[in-house]
Amino acid sequence: MMQITDLEQKQKTAPLWQLGFRAFFLGGAVFSVITLLLWLLLYRGVINIQPLGGGYWWHIHEVIFGFGCAIIAGFLLTAVQTWTGQPGLQGKKLSALFSLWLLARIALIFPDLLGATLTTLIDLAFLPAVALVLAKPILAVKQYRNLFFVPLLLILTLANTQMHASIYYQNAISAQYSGYAGVMLMTLLISVMAGRVVPMFTANGTKTAKVLALPWLDKITNGSIALITTLLLLHPVISINNVYIGIVFIFAGTFQAIRWLRWRPWITFTVPLLWSLHLGIKALAFGLILLGLSYLFPEIPTNHSWHLLTIGGIGGIILAMISRVSLGHTGRALQAPKLMSLAFSALVIASILRSFGPWLMPEKTLLFIDISGLLWIVSFAIFVIFYGPMLLRPRADGRPG
Repeated sequence: MMQITDLEQKQKTAPLWQLGFRAFFLGGAVFSVITLLLWLLLYRGVINIQPLGGGYWWHIHEVIFGFGCAIIAGFLLTAVQTWTGQPGLQGKKLSALFSLWLLARIALIFPDLLGATLTTLIDLAFLPAVALVLAKPILAVKQYRNLFFVPLLLILTLANTQMHASIYYQNAISAQYSGYAGVMLMTLLISVMAGRVVPMFTANGTKTAKVLALPWLDKITNGSIALITTLLLLHPVISINNVYIGIVFIFAGTFQAIRWLRWRPWITFTVPLLWSLHLGIKALAFGLILLGLSYLFPEIPTNHSWHLLTIGGIGGIILAMISRVSLGHTGRALQAPKLMSLAFSALVIASILRSFGPWLMPEKTLLFIDISGLLWIVSFAIFVIFYGPMLLRPRADGRPG
């Protein structure tokens, strides 16, 4: 348990560095706004920056390993304190870890600053550092159930290594498949965490009984996602049959949908922090199914279908989760600012336009990309405006953290 001396030390630490969620949620949200704006300008040819790997590689990489992994780090570094009762990373050590993440983001945009090799090494160092910090308190209290996230972070590092290797060995390693593997690893991690917290969040927010988990359903749901991820990671040494991978995608999405329906999404319509989370899970499930269909039927464009999973699923769940977690861990009532409903809705619309617009009206593809990108920017900008002050200030209840 946390001692009085630990509490006193936390109170002396600037609020931003008292727990991992503060810096990484805020930094990740701000970065997502900046990187999407830069991507839209780069895609349109308005600016002419030369990020590492080129604009397309950089866009894929930074959505997963820049934005996504920052949020995951913030969540895990905060959750591990709750799991273990051990003090979470704080102060100078937390600021050093955040600085490592931030340095990688800057170096990837301007690779001439440090050179390509050093930039790659700095970026690859972040996730293992998070894994090390996460593992220490879990091993200290022998809480092996939560040790699962440590190897998952290391496998994410493998996907990131593949992405970087695709720059130097383009004929042997596919940046696209490596990026897809990263997306599926994020999907797997989010799916596992959703299974743990969504039934509890739903029950608490609606004052209803908690739906009990079905271990076999969780194993099938997450196991099928893990299988897809494995196939994608092994792309340099095995060929991927689109029929088989399409079937597994549909299988994974179907069981994700079954699990989501068991959590009774229809009872959450009056609670924005809940309906936004459930809409994200719905997009996750149907994004997997749509991807499966796209691998089976060439008429469905696979490249656009991935965006239902990334924008609506991963992005939607992240925005809902950081909105709720930030309120709870800053000692505030679980009542989102009213404009957050607009942010949640804008992200849903963005996912639909980006996924289906270019498919149905290919001549308007640039317009759909612009609109969906701007809606993402609006969504996370609203989060930054309303939650930034909360994350930069001490807890409302006077407690440290």
